[in-house]
Amino acid sequence: MTTYYRDPDVLITSSGVHMNGREFRLPELLQVWHTRGDRSWSVIAKRGALGLAILLPLLVGALAIGVALIVHTDVAHSIAMLIGGVLVGLAVVPVADLLLERVDRSYDAGSRTIEIWGRVQGGEVLLLRTTNAQRFGRIYRALQRAMEPAMRP
Repeated sequence: MTTYYRDPDVLITSSGVHMNGREFRLPELLQVWHTRGDRSWSVIAKRGALGLAILLPLLVGALAIGVALIVHTDVAHSIAMLIGGVLVGLAVVPVADLLLERVDRSYDAGSRTIEIWGRVQGGEVLLLRTTNAQRFGRIYRALQRAMEPAMRP
């Protein structure tokens, strides 16, 4: 028996599928397909907020440098504002790395609900519902590999 995918909730092998608390032998699954739900605008808004959180300190640093160059003050104040602007810009680099990592994770998780459905003798059954796009892709590919006619015993 070949195991195509395994996690605490899903098991896909060459002999059967265990998903959503139900078990099916592969010959019982006549067809498998997926559907995508509507976008979650809250997830998209969070991504936008993270982008602004990255850009805002850079804009403040650039503004401080611009003001230092435009405003006619003594040299000491101009140098202090230039150094302050550069430091604010540099201070955002470690924070930006953390925020960009969160943005990456939000894309892995996805912004919509994805469902895997199957057709069996008795009708259609919901096999899996998730918002994690990366996990969905792994499970769906494993299910397709398991259901390939050449792979069936």
